[in-house]
Amino acid sequence: MPSRPALSGRVSRRASLLIALAAASPWALAQNTGKTAAAPAPLAWPTKPLKIIVGFPAGSSPDLTARTFSEPLSKALGQPVIVDNKVGAGGNIGADAVAKARDDHTIGLMINGNMTIAKLLNPAVPYDPIKDLAPLSLIGTSPLILTAPVNQPGVPANVSARDFFVAARNGGDKWSYGTPGVGTVGHIGTELLKARSNINPVHVPYPGYPQVANAMLGGQLQMALLPPALAQAQMRAGKLRAIGVTSSGRSPLAPEVPSLAEAGISNFNLEIWNAFAAPSTMPKPIQAKLAALISEIARSEEVRGKLFQQGWQTVGSSPEGLANRIKADTNLLGGVIAMRGIKVE
Repeated sequence: MPSRPALSGRVSRRASLLIALAAASPWALAQNTGKTAAAPAPLAWPTKPLKIIVGFPAGSSPDLTARTFSEPLSKALGQPVIVDNKVGAGGNIGADAVAKARDDHTIGLMINGNMTIAKLLNPAVPYDPIKDLAPLSLIGTSPLILTAPVNQPGVPANVSARDFFVAARNGGDKWSYGTPGVGTVGHIGTELLKARSNINPVHVPYPGYPQVANAMLGGQLQMALLPPALAQAQMRAGKLRAIGVTSSGRSPLAPEVPSLAEAGISNFNLEIWNAFAAPSTMPKPIQAKLAALISEIARSEEVRGKLFQQGWQTVGSSPEGLANRIKADTNLLGGVIAMRGIKVE
């Protein structure tokens, strides 16, 4: 029987690196000891500061969430954690920067649109949310509140939610609603609400939620879906009123606001959320370590309290939990995009 040819004594640099990573990982050590390791990762990582890219400006909700994690994550990793704001295109510029990062020390804090419907809204978006981003952890969720002006012509101040929708149907396209822009969850969610409730207000996009609230206060809009913190501030001031919250039931973030189901809009469940993601090219052991740390930090009492104050109900999911949420929301919001023909150029 012929003998096997001798293996070459030369091993490629990449093969040597992969062998070293495998040998150094807690998973490999666990195999040798018979014990289970919770978060496999190369022992030599991280070797420099970790960067969190945020696609929105300093002081924005995603930025505040990223900075809430930067200190505890730095302590856990033993390296500085830097928040880098790359602003524009509804967060897609930042998401693209994360997708293209190749230093194994860059992750991103995303909103749901960046990880679900970005490519459906605009095929020219330079990254693919499914192929180019690796889910790490779903951090927080929040419903929106359907809000209307208190002093609205033709609508009594103490009108019930059901009667509000009657007034909206009667208003037809003479009514208008505002959002932070075409293709945002506020836009797609209101189009879904229009289909479910048989109302037909006209869409008016604004630069952000504060401008939407101001337009309602000025009488230019009859309704809008607003984040709870903004809506509640105006409600407490007696300037706006809540019609219903978009979660399936009442939300801990706004327990005083009835759900839209209580207003007769059945099977309506819409939330905004934020999450951490990594480039899909980041080695799986590093992804696993980051996911475990981020999830643990999110569920800590201190961080949960801070996120609640920022308007988020904390989740701190596994990568699989985030992947499932991405799939469900892509199907829901993608269906509305197709039904209404929504496109972002």
